Amino acid sequence: MALEPKPRDFPRIRSAVKLYRVSSIITGVMLLLLCLEVVLKYVPVFGVELELGGPQGFLALVPEGTVTAVNLSTGILIAHGWFYVLYLFADFQLWSRMRWPFWKFVLIALGGIVPLLSFFLEVRIAREVKTYLAGREAELSASAPVEVTH
Repeated sequence: MALEPKPRDFPRIRSAVKLYRVSSIITGVMLLLLCLEVVLKYVPVFGVELELGGPQGFLALVPEGTVTAVNLSTGILIAHGWFYVLYLFADFQLWSRMRWPFWKFVLIALGGIVPLLSFFLEVRIAREVKTYLAGREAELSASAPVEVTH
């Protein structure tokens, strides 16, 4: 018999799903920006970085290694890293409260490093959790003793 979440944990699970959904969308967007930044920087045809507030203007693509102001390329990399940490925390919370097998934790964690995967997983996982909770609550309310008053 597989372990199942306890009914007293249902509010915490709902909270964990909210954090997971928000963090997966932010992490997914940051990962797409990071992929774009990597292409712009390392594909020889481009070889540029994103600079903020430099002599080229407010926002400019400058040749790699010539950034004199704020290097947004590095900022995107750092921001994605921190949001991925938040994403892993949300993944762990949801995984442990739902009492899923370890492979599911790993699958969800991949959403933060495989482009576009977090968007697909976010929809699928949130739907799976909501369906599970609705089914369990219906099951529990149907089996609850009914008080008869006269």
